[in-house]
Amino acid sequence: TCQSSAENDLTLSPVLRAAVWMMGTLVSFSMVGIATRHLTDGGLPVFQILFLRAAVGLVILTPIVMWGGWLTVRTRQWPLHLVRNTLHFGASYAWYFGIAVLPLANVFAIEFTAPIWVAVLAVIILREKLNWTRATAIGAGLVGVLIILRPGFESFSPASLVVLVSALGFACAHIATKGLTRNNSVLKVLFWMALMQFPMGIGPAIAVWTPIEGIAWFWAATVGVSAVSAHFCLTRALSLADASVVVPMDFLRIPLIAVVGLLVFGEAIDGWVIVGAAIIFAGLYYSVRREHRGATA
Repeated sequence: TCQSSAENDLTLSPVLRAAVWMMGTLVSFSMVGIATRHLTDGGLPVFQILFLRAAVGLVILTPIVMWGGWLTVRTRQWPLHLVRNTLHFGASYAWYFGIAVLPLANVFAIEFTAPIWVAVLAVIILREKLNWTRATAIGAGLVGVLIILRPGFESFSPASLVVLVSALGFACAHIATKGLTRNNSVLKVLFWMALMQFPMGIGPAIAVWTPIEGIAWFWAATVGVSAVSAHFCLTRALSLADASVVVPMDFLRIPLIAVVGLLVFGEAIDGWVIVGAAIIFAGLYYSVRREHRGATA
């Protein structure tokens, strides 16, 4: 069965394989959001959550690196790793802060202005092509986001602006990740992420440290494990297809987290979320199908 599955996987185009990996990204990032909300509701500071995320990542990845040998993570591109992780750490703080004070669906919706920046930066920096197929997926995703969020004066609170800044930071980090995947393995990207963000977070975390008790340990571990899983899946997807193709697939996280917010936290959901989700899915389906046909041809 495993051999048959492997053979079937080989018949998939890189775009479809990237789409499969992005499904893992969606689930993992949603788990990060759920666990973070539980931790912040319990009084844990954002800096402490970021530190715990990096610490758990190191606990998971260090034995793997030791087993494979330290040469597997040796790199000459440490400046790009540093830039990527500095941007990602700052964007993560803004994102986690947003989760603490805004409804989950709103945070994820505002975050998804990132594909606009990714598409523009990918054309400028990575020399990727922005064709009509990819533009359609991005456009449909943004229309869906606007329908779900229905931005007005109320939506653009200071917290919403912080999440908008995080979207730009994540977009820059995605571009750096795409650049790193050309010469770095997924393990190398993830290990340097945990190794660099650990010292970035330790000082601020100690300054605001709050004792962790009971179920909070479970949610802290969930943040760390899900973050490693999310970035592993995302990096694999970016290694298989262009950033301007991969990132819009992440739009599906919005309707998913809206349902989670309703079921887990009792956050209201209405028909506009369903309409927005349908438009997002239609744009993604069209884009992936056209890209798959092009790859097959």
